Amino acid sequence: MTRIYWNINLEEMLKAGVHFGHGIRKWNPKMAPYISAKRKGIHITNLIKTARFLSEACNLVFDAASRGKQFLIVGTKKKAANSVACAAIKARCHCVNKKWLGGTLTNWSTTESRLNQFRDLRIEQKMGRFKRLPKRDAAVGKRQLSHLQTYLGGIKYMTGLPDIVIIVDQHEEYTALRECITLGIPTICLIDTNCDPDLADLSIPANDDSISSIRLILNKLVFAICEGRSSYIRNP
Repeated sequence: MTRIYWNINLEEMLKAGVHFGHGIRKWNPKMAPYISAKRKGIHITNLIKTARFLSEACNLVFDAASRGKQFLIVGTKKKAANSVACAAIKARCHCVNKKWLGGTLTNWSTTESRLNQFRDLRIEQKMGRFKRLPKRDAAVGKRQLSHLQTYLGGIKYMTGLPDIVIIVDQHEEYTALRECITLGIPTICLIDTNCDPDLADLSIPANDDSISSIRLILNKLVFAICEGRSSYIRNP
């Protein structure tokens, strides 16, 4: 697969503001190879390198999806949350877009127990059992269900650890990233100029504060995942 195939366009990235980095005082020196200039007090990301790494990431997720691998997309800040949820739905991936609960992956047995509780409460709600409970008990059950839906709704169908984790904003999702590193789960990170490119298995230098930038990057990855899944279905 090539960059042309994935339709990674420099002009499109410019319009989405993918090249805008953080203020020059907030940068991480390890990002120097991915920065092309300074403009009005901010660093400008080299979009040619962004295109190259995004193309590599698309190749990676296409190959993984074509072999039936499972993905988890993580992005909990407000500017990323909706794009993460939409991407997960389109690509049939799992996601966390509200809050990362510490130990979600490293303490999988506890997470699995919460998911089982979530499943049981959803069944009770669908069968109308809450209506037959005393008001106080019904209220407790509904609160528990709402809480679990908020924090585990995006992973309710996850039956084991993901094969690849895609992370939007390395700083915001550092706990999730550390859990992946601990477990040896490969990661693809969208990294801004204040991030450490060495922490992820594959880093995509790009603006992680712009909704349009986040959406563009995720859309490219989602397209590659969907193409890979289609290949897997045709050739199981």
